[in-house]
Amino acid sequence: MVMQAGQVCVSGVKSRGMSGSVRPVQGRDTGEVSAASIVLLPYTPSSVATARGRLATDLREAGTMAAAIGDAALVLSELLSNAIRHARPLPGCMVRVAWTVSGGSLRVSVSDGGGPTRPRAERPSVSALGGRGLAIVEHLSSSWGIRSSGGRITVWAVLPAPGAGALR
Repeated sequence: MVMQAGQVCVSGVKSRGMSGSVRPVQGRDTGEVSAASIVLLPYTPSSVATARGRLATDLREAGTMAAAIGDAALVLSELLSNAIRHARPLPGCMVRVAWTVSGGSLRVSVSDGGGPTRPRAERPSVSALGGRGLAIVEHLSSSWGIRSSGGRITVWAVLPAPGAGALR
């Protein structure tokens, strides 16, 4: 099924989504082991709250400071909201959300089926009602970017995660 941005998907997936497991991830050159969570969620606005809740729980369990959890939840909300509003879903009417904690940093990413434009930070007027999401991501993150592969777009951001150990 080919969806246009803004269309509603109807599928047999419950609104809580499907969860991948938390799994150890070997660090690139450091030998450190971190943990990651991958969650497949329905392509619907209610998935934003589900993703935020899962991320916050994982970060709390890893010992992350409350302020960093709030920043991470906001960044994830912006990335996921943009995917649902401006892009097409992945096959099965889903969107993929992932996060990894390693070396005091948190990397969050959202993958979708791409859209008519590439995500970019805007500088809207003071009276504009929207367009600030990626500027917020840019402000709270140490870096962020976009990867595309095979019709899939992944927008990612790296944030400080003080106090974070490995996810359980």
